[in-house]
Amino acid sequence: MIFNEIYGAYYNTVSKIIKKAAEDKITSEEMRNIIMKYAYSESMLTIEPALREEKWQLLKSDGTTPIKNIPTMPLTELQKMWLKAVSLDPRIKLFDCDFSFLENTEPLFTPEDYYIFDKYSDGDNYEDIEYIKNFRVILNAVKTHQPLEIVMSNRKGNVSKIRVVPEYLEYSEKDDKFRLIASGNRFGKTINLARIICCEHCDMSISRTPFSRRSKECSVTLLLSEKRNTLERVMLHFSHFKKEAVRLDECNYKLKINYSKDDETELLIRILSFGPTVKVIEPESFVSLIKERLHNQKSCEL
Repeated sequence: MIFNEIYGAYYNTVSKIIKKAAEDKITSEEMRNIIMKYAYSESMLTIEPALREEKWQLLKSDGTTPIKNIPTMPLTELQKMWLKAVSLDPRIKLFDCDFSFLENTEPLFTPEDYYIFDKYSDGDNYEDIEYIKNFRVILNAVKTHQPLEIVMSNRKGNVSKIRVVPEYLEYSEKDDKFRLIASGNRFGKTINLARIICCEHCDMSISRTPFSRRSKECSVTLLLSEKRNTLERVMLHFSHFKKEAVRLDECNYKLKINYSKDDETELLIRILSFGPTVKVIEPESFVSLIKERLHNQKSCEL
């Protein structure tokens, strides 16, 4: 682990308690509020008794602390190197992060050290100044739930203006694109950020249609062969999906993947990338999608 657990939530929580006690006596209620805000609900059963009963000799019984210096958490050199590597990702520019303190730090790795072979090459242009500007306006609108007026172009190049209520941003790793999921507009709820020419907050009232972030839950069942280390590659590739795996014999496995209906096309493309070592056995509707995609590729001589 690059960021050790001692630098995590529990250390931060106890550090804030000590800081409060160093400034003035800390009460039980204040301690509980800090624990609930910075740690986890079950932490109340561990942290507070350990401090109150002086098992951790950080607080006195009267709520003061024998610690004279307020705790600090300096970054290790390895952590700085990892952050430096993150700062080289072009997408980081979208979030206006300040990495100037890492000026003299060598990165742990660089973009040239790895190659992503299963991602489209026509991803969003994260270096574009207008794209960055639009992204930050949208991100702020998502946080503040403020309506947006968006000027955008469609696939045919026609320009239109719409007003929407931003719900959330999503990122497609396969497409390397950001999308805005919005409500309050009859033309659809998904907008590719790359198609947005400009956008700004608007004060006009928009009737917000009922919105559910969760789309229909679906599942697909795969039959895997152990050839080419397929099981390990599939489990890694679909690690962020809920799934169940069953071993059928020494060489074959059955894997059930649960997914959102909105992710179906991307899931279809990913499954096809494994070739003949993966076979879709159900549902029949997904099998039909596989056949249709393969038929289209064959007709295009792909």
